Amino acid sequence: MRVLTAVLAAGLVFGAAQAAQAAPNAPAAPVKANPAKVTLSRGSLAVSSLNTVPVTVTVAGSGHGESVYVKFKRVSGSGPEGEFYTTPLKLVAGSPGLWRGTLNVPSTANGTIEPAGVYDGQYIFGVDDGEADPVVDPPKLVVTGVHVPKLTALITPKVVPYDKPWTIRYTVTDSQTGKPYGTKLKLWVREDNACTESPSTATTLSDVNGNITLKYAASPNADWVHCMMLPGNPAPVGGIAALVKRPAGVSATPSRTSAPVGTIVPVDGRVTNGAGCKVNLQRLYGKTAWRTVGTATVRSSSRFTLNAQPAYKGDIPYRVDLPACYNKIAGVTPTFFIKGL
Repeated sequence: MRVLTAVLAAGLVFGAAQAAQAAPNAPAAPVKANPAKVTLSRGSLAVSSLNTVPVTVTVAGSGHGESVYVKFKRVSGSGPEGEFYTTPLKLVAGSPGLWRGTLNVPSTANGTIEPAGVYDGQYIFGVDDGEADPVVDPPKLVVTGVHVPKLTALITPKVVPYDKPWTIRYTVTDSQTGKPYGTKLKLWVREDNACTESPSTATTLSDVNGNITLKYAASPNADWVHCMMLPGNPAPVGGIAALVKRPAGVSATPSRTSAPVGTIVPVDGRVTNGAGCKVNLQRLYGKTAWRTVGTATVRSSSRFTLNAQPAYKGDIPYRVDLPACYNKIAGVTPTFFIKGL
């Protein structure tokens, strides 16, 4: 998937076992993949909206067991998805092996796709795959997708304070008309690691306008990824991810408000949930030019220390700048002054 990386079930094909046993201290023999020949029951198709069109996929020559699956990738076109997977292809003939099954092609495949590799077993969303058998002269499948679903995610408010509740609304519409499909849709709605690792197929039902709205209470700990996917067989056929944007939440106080010229004055501060972010100490030059005079990294405690050094006698304006970091928007502290003596 282009937005969400789906990882698959897998098996490894090992070679040169006798050589490895005969010389246990020698470097491991390289894994040898078995080139596979893939054929398709058709070379082109048209598919609309949330439908899929089955294509029979046959694999010959791959060195696997009772079932395999094939991963397809996009090679051209404008469809929103880039990876597609077959259902398990069943063994229909013995040595050197012939497997046959189905690729359910969605409209989100709009463009040209081709088989990229053959894997052992069956596709399971969120399970890592191993070595793929390469495909010899991969055939092209030209897909004309129309009324392709468009997925959006709207978080309200746009920037969520840590002490305020918020909502996220997922919407599925027809990208060609801009209107909903007019029926309730079964969707995968997930959070955090479940967006890429969970094999669960539990669905949430949208309203007839294609909307699902989720409400969240105020919390400083909701900064994980949120996602919604269009279920498919066996893989999602579309998905969108959203991340809550948070305010900068940066504050700073100098340890002294005056010091002799040239003296180092520590400036201590805090960035809410900002561990690992960079902060810049800035000094005002002239009337409008803020220039960085020091940089620090926010510690795991969410605190930081910068060093100011008054360069002349008089009140010197400083501030701490937080560039955009992770899901935090950029921000600055109020101006504070250190008087050079």
